Amino acid sequence: MSSDLDSDSAIAPARTALLVMHYQTDIMALFPSAAPALLANTRALCDAARRRGVAVYFVRIGFSAGYPEVSALNKNGQGIRRMGLFVDDEIAPQLGRREDEPLIVAHRASAFFGTGLQERLSAAGVDTLMMAGIASTGVMLSSIAYASDADFRLFTVKDCCYDPDPVVHERLFATAFESRSTVLSLEQALALLA
Repeated sequence: MSSDLDSDSAIAPARTALLVMHYQTDIMALFPSAAPALLANTRALCDAARRRGVAVYFVRIGFSAGYPEVSALNKNGQGIRRMGLFVDDEIAPQLGRREDEPLIVAHRASAFFGTGLQERLSAAGVDTLMMAGIASTGVMLSSIAYASDADFRLFTVKDCCYDPDPVVHERLFATAFESRSTVLSLEQALALLA
């Protein structure tokens, strides 16, 4: 990550959305040592976006009781079913989600697959996304790939992302994420939103 952003990094608030993905109570409970810093960083990011007039969208992976949305063919989904998570949890309250901030419920790792998120963003005139999420190997990887293919201009905020495998986390940001998005530190993201 370079310390200075170039003029191409400027954002138009009305055409930009912040996607906060899988910052939900069940996931925070899985990573208790990392959660406080992630929540503090991401709250600062959300508040800066709100002040700038950038729409904040929350994405939660969620299922109905009994997991009827999970296919027997989906290995990741079967793992979730075995854990018994993501049925009754909610967006982490530390982020201060407002009633007018959309909540997208996804049944797969991607924030886009089967959710109507792309159509909603397009209808709102959004062409630029700032993205934060847990985990880097899950929602971030899936959603960045989709959003890039859908021609959104992407920013990823590394200090608001996490993966339990730090080596893979670093590698993704240095390769796949860097090739599809502008990778920002929290400091850079806050400067962009100032």
